[in-house]
Amino acid sequence: PAVSRRLACGDVEGRLDALFGRVRAVQGKSGRFDMLLCVGSFFGSTSEAEWAEYRTGAKKAPIPTYVLGANDQETVSYFPDVSGCELAENITYLGRRGLYSGTSGLQIAYLSGTEAQDEPAPAYSFSAKDVTELKMSLLSTPNFKGVDILLTSPWPRDVGTFGNSAGEIDTKKCGSNLVSDLAASLKPRYHFAGLEKAYYERLPYRNHTVLQETPQHVSRFIALADVGNTSKKKYLYAFSIVPMSSMDPAELVKQPQDVTENPYRKSRKEAQKTKAPLCAEEEPACQFFFDLNKHQGKKRPSDGKERGNSQPKQAKKPPQPTGPCWFCLASPEVEKHLVVSIGTHCYLALAKGGLLPDHVLILPIGHYQSVVDLSAEVVEEVTKYKSALKEFFRSKGKRYVLFERNYRSQHLQLQVVPVPLDHCTSEDIKEIFIAQAQEQQIELLEIPEHSDITQVAQPGTPYFYVELDTGEKLFHRIRGRFPLHFGRWV
Repeated sequence: PAVSRRLACGDVEGRLDALFGRVRAVQGKSGRFDMLLCVGSFFGSTSEAEWAEYRTGAKKAPIPTYVLGANDQETVSYFPDVSGCELAENITYLGRRGLYSGTSGLQIAYLSGTEAQDEPAPAYSFSAKDVTELKMSLLSTPNFKGVDILLTSPWPRDVGTFGNSAGEIDTKKCGSNLVSDLAASLKPRYHFAGLEKAYYERLPYRNHTVLQETPQHVSRFIALADVGNTSKKKYLYAFSIVPMSSMDPAELVKQPQDVTENPYRKSRKEAQKTKAPLCAEEEPACQFFFDLNKHQGKKRPSDGKERGNSQPKQAKKPPQPTGPCWFCLASPEVEKHLVVSIGTHCYLALAKGGLLPDHVLILPIGHYQSVVDLSAEVVEEVTKYKSALKEFFRSKGKRYVLFERNYRSQHLQLQVVPVPLDHCTSEDIKEIFIAQAQEQQIELLEIPEHSDITQVAQPGTPYFYVELDTGEKLFHRIRGRFPLHFGRWV
């Protein structure tokens, strides 16, 4: 299928020469792009002189350029036709809202303006009715799976939830709830927005509920800064995309390593809660223990009393695995004969194919991908298991080396390998790890003793981590490939 190369751009605010100069430079360096999509305010209060040259044809845009409408009263007059029109050669206003389908089959949904605060909505705003009509027109098409690109000027409210930080921008206060609702329904593969004069590329997020719905493609939200800003924030974004309609379905739904939960699910649930009482999927989570004396794998739910319900956070369910998981205790795949001990939130098991007969794993009962994703009560229990193991191994004349690889793994496994105390000091162990890492061009850094791994790694970031029973820690942020058996091999 044809790959199309696109550029997206933040608020232009009438700086057309600066923008098109930059586009020419980019095309000179990396070849032709098919189109430029502009979000945010295309015109500013001082656009008149520069714009006149493009409008009269004295100057021409070097690439087909598609823009959204006005975000304030001052610039409304630049857009003569609300349903979209050509503004100058190669510069097209998409219109108030709708779907633009390119010749390649690429589908671009767009919504112009900012969210209206009152009715009737001014000419530069959209209302809930606009959003509902746009959603309905698309969702009613047969086999609707989502759109390739969504263009809005405001950010979606709460887009940062479950994701990486948006810097100074507080995503709980910034942007539009209607845009979040639109993005949640239209499932764009790319969603671009502007207006905040900031660049923010959110980690990709899922469009399906794991284990409850069949996997769907992920969405990427990218906010762009304003053209020619003095702080050199990114305002032009280049990307290649194959239209969803001509992609192999299996290829389309591939989940990248750093995918996160959907940021809008929570706000939509809250909206539903106000309409309806607790529905089944929102019932408080139930903690399951295994009673290994009874029939294999019978569950007995705990009543939650011994968990001390002081923190409201505790009813949060761990995320669900995307497929069969070998380590979720509730899963038939778990080899129960290897389980040594079961706590409230974690369990201890012998390693299958351990390096030594007493090589063990500490694992969370629920499905968590890495230490960084754990909730406070799980971390507390992991710490208890660590100190119990330290004491146990020390009584046998050994010290442990613990390592975790959050890369191509779906369930957190803390590998705990005992080493004879008289065999090597903790300094020796660190030196061996660092030397072997250097040979593989891996940079292992020591983390200060009292700092925590969550201070150096964001949820979703791949990493490799070593901890000695003295509390000393080594850390490597995985950026490309990483040898899967590095820890075992060292």
